Amino acid sequence: MNIQSIKQRFGIIGNDTTLNRAIEKAIRVAPTDISVLVTGESGVGKESIPKIIHSLSHRKHAKYIAVNCGAIPEGTIDSELFGHEKGSFTGATSTRKGYFEVADGGTIFLDEVGELPLTTQVRLLRVLENGEFLKVGSSSVQKTDIRVVAATNLNMEKAIAKGKFREDLFYRLSTIEINIPSLRSRKDDIHLLFRKFASDFAEKYHMPTIRLTEDAVQLLTRYSYPGNIRQLRNIAEQLSVIETERSINSSTLKEYLPHYNSQLPRIISGQSAEFDYKAEREMMYNIILELRKEIDEIKQVTMNLLTGKKTSNTTTLPSIYNEKPKEKEEAFIDLSKKTEEEVDLYEEIIEEEQLTIQDQEIMMIKKSLEKNHGKRKLAAKELGISERTLYRKIKQYDL
Repeated sequence: MNIQSIKQRFGIIGNDTTLNRAIEKAIRVAPTDISVLVTGESGVGKESIPKIIHSLSHRKHAKYIAVNCGAIPEGTIDSELFGHEKGSFTGATSTRKGYFEVADGGTIFLDEVGELPLTTQVRLLRVLENGEFLKVGSSSVQKTDIRVVAATNLNMEKAIAKGKFREDLFYRLSTIEINIPSLRSRKDDIHLLFRKFASDFAEKYHMPTIRLTEDAVQLLTRYSYPGNIRQLRNIAEQLSVIETERSINSSTLKEYLPHYNSQLPRIISGQSAEFDYKAEREMMYNIILELRKEIDEIKQVTMNLLTGKKTSNTTTLPSIYNEKPKEKEEAFIDLSKKTEEEVDLYEEIIEEEQLTIQDQEIMMIKKSLEKNHGKRKLAAKELGISERTLYRKIKQYDL
């Protein structure tokens, strides 16, 4: 089966050479039982590759099961994947088959495999090595004949270095690695995809198809799309539903491109995708550095007030807290002129800020739970989140 017929069958739009290469690799590896790891940013359409592989394999008449590893709580992931025996834990009122048992003879797609807990990774490694697994609460080894295709949007080398993912499992999963390109690197495919989405939504909502003017097409193809194809599809749907005028110009389109009017014009200047990425990263570094500076100033003023120390006439709160903030025109850091050590330092700053935000989140959840005597429903309401989200956070932070 050739690439074009595969695209038509699975609804894949685009003629990008990198995308074609990924589909070609999927076609070639499909008849084998080799494990495949699909990589790429979130929203690029990684889920199409395992479907192609399964449909062209000798397992095509057996089951195909897709599992989002990031959506299953850590406490139940082993039971979901491998099953459990009756009475093995609270709530296990009967014996249950896991996905590896149900899909025996077929294919299992593990999406967001990088989110698996380390204990589950050990179990998965055993399945990949000899097809054996144990149900939760059982001492009886079971066998399964299954093809594993996994996907991740994480940088696996960094995850391994931080001890979050097993190196031996990574090599077992990535016997063949298939990378799906980001949308920003597929400039010629962007308008094709948009037109397809616009046509689909016109049919779905029973209305005329929206069309872009020439200046809007140019703007559409220059945008960086951090959410990739998923984001482009959402933009097409919003325009189709909200706009009464069916001809969309660049001014209207700008309103649907997040952050375009603030920082993004620096990024979508028509340069290459590589330049877009660097400019966006530099922008984030500068924003974080500026925030750190302002936080330090706020801390100093607060400490002075608490200790009764007089504040100098020149010490004031950062401009963002003034009634009439003055516009700043600070030059952006050009990372291309920095050494590798300096770039690494900036990346460490980003990680440090993320940790700080995480620590604050943990502290807020703990305080709310204590205040509400451990009642999650009340704590979730106070925090302004759903009870399900709070449960996930408690599991994530082991609270």
